[in-house]
Amino acid sequence: MADNQAIKIVFSPEVIQRRVRELAEQISADFAGQEPIMLGVLKGCFIFLSDLVRQVDLPLEVDFVRLTSYGNSDTSSGRVQMIKAPELPIKGRPVVVVEDIIDTGLTLKWLIDYLQALEPSSVRLCVLVDKAERREVEVEVDYVGFKVPGGFLVGYGLDFDEQYRFLPGIYEVTQQGAGH
Repeated sequence: MADNQAIKIVFSPEVIQRRVRELAEQISADFAGQEPIMLGVLKGCFIFLSDLVRQVDLPLEVDFVRLTSYGNSDTSSGRVQMIKAPELPIKGRPVVVVEDIIDTGLTLKWLIDYLQALEPSSVRLCVLVDKAERREVEVEVDYVGFKVPGGFLVGYGLDFDEQYRFLPGIYEVTQQGAGH
């Protein structure tokens, strides 16, 4: 952590786990009788996805994609690259994309368009954190953990330059000036 950075709690581990259970119940009900593919977007989703799939009461399969659009910056470059493609056959299967955060929507819109070309029976989007006011493109989010208006969030898989993923809660990175 840089000398001028501090973090403050936004969502405690208990609040997160309660919301994950609620999302899992909703997904279980929506996909009753089906066997969805839970497609995690690496790296940020790994903790959220792990907790979520253990709560979903359905047979399911897990796969991952890895995309890049941020680099080491805190703003999107607008260009998306797929570093790791899905390995499971998607055609005819329901897919639930699991992502840690959506803000501009550019990356997830690109991914949904990519997945649609693979002819799944459906694609739904489950995000832990939705920053809807930062949206630049229209993306329908089916399952939202938390809506957050602003701030740079870390913890529970969310990172800042690969730091803070390990924190059990979700925190906002704040700047501290002299005298604080």
